[in-house]
Amino acid sequence: MDEVKNFLEEKIESDLKEGHCTSVMTRFPPEPNGYLHLGHAKSICLNFGLAQQYGGATNLRFDDTNPVKEDTEYVDSIKNDIKWLGFQWKDEFYASDYFEQLYQWAVELIKKGLAYVDDQSQEEIRLNRGTVQQPGTPSPWRDRSVEENLDLFRRMREGEFPDGSKVLRAKIDMASPNMMFRDPLMYRIIHADHHRTGSKWCIYPMYDYAHGQCDSIEHITHSICTLEFDVHRPLYDWFIEKLGIFPSHQYEFARLNVTYTLMSKRKLLELVKGGYVSGWDDPRMPTICGIRRRGYTPEAVRAFATKVGVAKRDNLIDLSLMEWCLREDLNKRSNRYMVVTDPVKLVITNWEDGKEELCTAPKNQECPEAGTRTVKFGKELYIEREDFMENPPKKFFRLQPGGEVRLKYSYIIKCEEVVKDAEGNIVEIRCTYDPTTKPGSEGAWRKVKGTIHWVNANDCRKVHLRIYDRLFLEPDMGNIPEGRDYKEFLNPDSLVEKDAFAEPNLLNDDSGIAVQFERNGYYAQDPDSTAEKPIYNKATGLKSSY
Repeated sequence: MDEVKNFLEEKIESDLKEGHCTSVMTRFPPEPNGYLHLGHAKSICLNFGLAQQYGGATNLRFDDTNPVKEDTEYVDSIKNDIKWLGFQWKDEFYASDYFEQLYQWAVELIKKGLAYVDDQSQEEIRLNRGTVQQPGTPSPWRDRSVEENLDLFRRMREGEFPDGSKVLRAKIDMASPNMMFRDPLMYRIIHADHHRTGSKWCIYPMYDYAHGQCDSIEHITHSICTLEFDVHRPLYDWFIEKLGIFPSHQYEFARLNVTYTLMSKRKLLELVKGGYVSGWDDPRMPTICGIRRRGYTPEAVRAFATKVGVAKRDNLIDLSLMEWCLREDLNKRSNRYMVVTDPVKLVITNWEDGKEELCTAPKNQECPEAGTRTVKFGKELYIEREDFMENPPKKFFRLQPGGEVRLKYSYIIKCEEVVKDAEGNIVEIRCTYDPTTKPGSEGAWRKVKGTIHWVNANDCRKVHLRIYDRLFLEPDMGNIPEGRDYKEFLNPDSLVEKDAFAEPNLLNDDSGIAVQFERNGYYAQDPDSTAEKPIYNKATGLKSSY
């Protein structure tokens, strides 16, 4: 059966077959005004993936046309994120590389009578654009002569006028049904230092003017954008046609929307500045650096992007799918360790005082070639408090008074006594063990229904856990009720911190990926971790709801 191709693959194959292009050139054009999020990750996988699929290449081009919001910090983070996802760009460009060429092309459009300098304020321009039902009102300065426009535009560049006093607009059609054609802005005045060009420029091109021309300069064959830019495509084509330059073409796909998540740089920045999260790389954030810190792997993110696919219509993707992709990847590769997160002491009364024994456990049951690890077993252990119940319901197969369970990789034990403090809290569970039941021993194998994990009280290590949940309580954060602040939907329990006891092997893990806490979930060591205070972030649980 032939593999079903998405509409972008069909278009590329058609263009190659019909000779519209001889090779595929795509680009990833982020604005360096924030950290990349999952929506950008999908775009990266798509642009780089399509180019690789058809033997082409991808440029990285920073859309640095707004000096007020951009910074080299964001440039560096974007490059790091792309490399982490497993991609490498062909050439690194900046829109600022083309400022002189873009200026000269603007002069050319003025000379052709297709652009003019407007003295209206931003508010006047907005009001005079009209509505979908009503045509716009032409600017009083729309019919300035070519000579006057050239002179004013030159003086704008030379810094003669203050911010907001003048703009350069394309001269198209103030009655066009396409609002984008109603004399769109091409340049505005901004007296601010640019992170690359310093104070050389005080006029900066608008996205709709710069983007298509930058694509054209780089001979981008397939300029792939998200769906909100489909109304911009006719303007993209108009500038290229009027300038008679390389005919790059724009194609749109549905942006990524994920449940319980926001994909707005502006709102994510508000969360950071407002202290609602610890920073751009807070593991609750949908930023690439955030999910990386949480324990996501690039393989899982790429798999998620593939499963989401390429659509022409916006839809809402269940966050559980992303968690499933991570679980699928980590299950094959991550090492296993026993960690007790809510400990209660268990004493084996018929075990010799001071005696310790080594138990052999696999590093990864799914991957035998990963080898084994050894854990010490002794008289005093810790188990999970929830693995014991005094009055259990039916089908409770963990430890209970008079009941038996197997301690993972070791012996079967039987609960003989429960010790409580003055308030009635269980402080100790006393058990006996069956010495003939250790795996590999000479005794007859016998089976019990329950198996629980444990750590040795004598050599376990204290670790600090950060257990993360969804940042928002509302599944569709893109459609919250009008008039409500998105911050009202923040989950107050999105982070729970607690200490736990771990087998010592955990602290020597050098696999570089999240590990599995057996019977609990997948955890990644946090960059804040120290030898004195090891910190682990919960990446995802073991069970999938997808």
